[in-house]
This record gives sequence, C-alpha cells and structure tokens, in this order.
Amino acid sequence: MSVPPKHLRDLYELFSSVRTAAEAEKLFADILTPQELASVAERWQLIQELNKGTSQRDIAKKLNLSISKITRGSRMMKYGSGGFGMFLEKMQKNRK
Repeated sequence: MSVPPKHLRDLYELFSSVRTAAEAEKLFADILTPQELASVAERWQLIQELNKGTSQRDIAKKLNLSISKITRGSRMMKYGSGGFGMFLEKMQKNRK
C-alpha cells in the first residue's frame, strides 16, 4: 500500500507534537486499535531486551514471543534507520 508523502509528513508532525506520556496515551488510544497498540508495545519491549543483551531464547520465554518476531526486531536494530538506537539512548538519558 502506497501512502502519499504528505500523509506521512502529517503523521510525523502529529507524533512530534506529543510532549508527555499522558498525551501519547490519549493519541495512541484513538489512533491505534487495541491489537495494534499491543503489537507496538510488544515490539518496544523486545527491542529493549535485545539492547540489554538478553538472548533471543530468553526474550521468547519472558515475553511469550516467537523467535521469528525477535529475529525481525534484531534485524531492524542492526539494519534499520537507527531510530531504535536513537530512542534507546534518549530514554536512557531521560531516566538518569
């Protein structure tokens, strides 16, 4: 499915306008289905575990995920745009 570039820019601007976790919660509750939200949250959890150095098998057990989902997340961390790494670092700084 092809999405017009303007639609993507509008979406990126919308997400960049979120300033608090409470705002994010409201937006995500309205823009995503419960299943989509669960899937995104699951992906973020597995990315954080991979970043900690947790083995794929341990992540599979801990989060009750298939190895293929974890491998996909691992590939995105290695070969993606760098967004995961950037936000993992950003979140780590914000927690200090």
